[in-house]
Amino acid sequence: MLPEAFRAAGSPSFHDFLARQAPDLLPGAAANRHGDMAAIAPHGTTIVAATFSGGVVMAGDRRATMGNVIAQRDIEKVFPADEFSCIGIAGTAGLAIELVRLFQVELEHYEKIEGITLSADGKANRLASLIRNNLGLAMQGLAVVPLFAGFDLDTSAGRIFSYDVTGGRYEEHAFHAVGSGSVFARGSLKKLYSTDLSERECITATVQALYDAADDDSATGGPDLTRRIFPIVAVVTADGYRRIAEDEVGQIADEVIGGRMVRPNGPSASVNQ
Repeated sequence: MLPEAFRAAGSPSFHDFLARQAPDLLPGAAANRHGDMAAIAPHGTTIVAATFSGGVVMAGDRRATMGNVIAQRDIEKVFPADEFSCIGIAGTAGLAIELVRLFQVELEHYEKIEGITLSADGKANRLASLIRNNLGLAMQGLAVVPLFAGFDLDTSAGRIFSYDVTGGRYEEHAFHAVGSGSVFARGSLKKLYSTDLSERECITATVQALYDAADDDSATGGPDLTRRIFPIVAVVTADGYRRIAEDEVGQIADEVIGGRMVRPNGPSASVNQ
């Protein structure tokens, strides 16, 4: 027989349930809260997202750093949140992955309790509350700042949401990037993005943006041709979440690198646009 707490009616929030019954299982609960811990924990960057007519593309590089050391070369930073949304992580890698898992369960738990799926805005708001709960650790240098994107079934369009460490939620339009290489990635997307991009063109634009970020930011990893390690790319459309096959991403990365052999600074936007 399950304990009473598991059978009683309550909040549709799995996070609230966990906070009451087993708070020690929440992300970061067991972490040392004294001193600046940023230098001893792997950090992940960079995540980019861009919308196209059929949905939204999200891509993330594969490098995690710990200070000036490359902690991991093939970390995964883009995950499905549910059937129609995805989340990319930037910041303290371990806590970010825990937050992603909790967010996935949060959305699934809500759907089971309420019998309906949260709206795109509802999902974005739930993620904001989870980030806000990590503020104490963020003040110790263990910040988690994800990028959230999905296909809004009500408006039939891709949407992108960014956050700050306090849980502030901001809807972005057309494209956005987070992480240490985000400034360079956004600069790249400014010249490459247009509203009439096809899915393949949008994917290529995000890979180009990650390449530009890696070119100027040491914490961002570019395509690794020797090890065949390429960005993780996900597409969310009316058909749901889909991760692009590694072979296809590798082919696009090869095309991008081939183009850089001719134009090291990458493609230029037309002055007529």
